[in-house]
Amino acid sequence: MPDDGLRYEVLDGVLEAMSPSPTATHQSVSGELQFLFKQRCKTDYLIFVAPLDVILSQKNVLQPDLLLVHRSRSGIVTERGVEGAPDLVAEILSPSSRARDKVVKMKIYAKHGVPEYWVIDTRARTLERYVLMEVGIYELRDLFEENDAVSSDKMPCVSFVVGELFSDLPRP
Repeated sequence: MPDDGLRYEVLDGVLEAMSPSPTATHQSVSGELQFLFKQRCKTDYLIFVAPLDVILSQKNVLQPDLLLVHRSRSGIVTERGVEGAPDLVAEILSPSSRARDKVVKMKIYAKHGVPEYWVIDTRARTLERYVLMEVGIYELRDLFEENDAVSSDKMPCVSFVVGELFSDLPRP
C-alpha cells in the first residue's frame, strides 16, 4: 500500500483510495457500536474498529468500520491485521461509500465467507443484517429500524436497540 498518509483498500485487485476522514456522524455511530459490543460481547469476541486491515486474499484487503472475531479464532489476528474472515463485519454508510459498501464490499465479504454483514444507514437510522447462506451469497435476514431490538441468532451476546447507535446525534 502507498505510504502517503491516505487510507486504501484493495477490492478485487484494484487499489481504492478511501475518503480522507469519516464524518462526525459516522464516528459517533462507530463509537456507540463499539461501546455496545464491548459491554455485551467482549468475553467471547475480539472487537476492532477501523483502520485495521482485513486480509481476505492478496486481491482483497479491506478496512471495515467494525469487526468481531470469536476468541476461539484469535489466531487470525496478527500484527498485520486480521488474516481471514471475521465473524461479523459492520459498515456504516456515508455518501461516498454507499455503493462500495452495499455492492462491491458485500460481494467480497460473501465470497470470502464472512458469516454476518451489517450495513448501518445513518440517514435512515436503520441496520440491515445479512447472513451468509452459502459462500458467495448473503440473505437480508433483518431490517432493524430505530426502535427495533437488534439480535443475532449466530451471536447471542448481541442485544441493543438501533436508536442507541444514534443517541448522541440530534434528531434529523
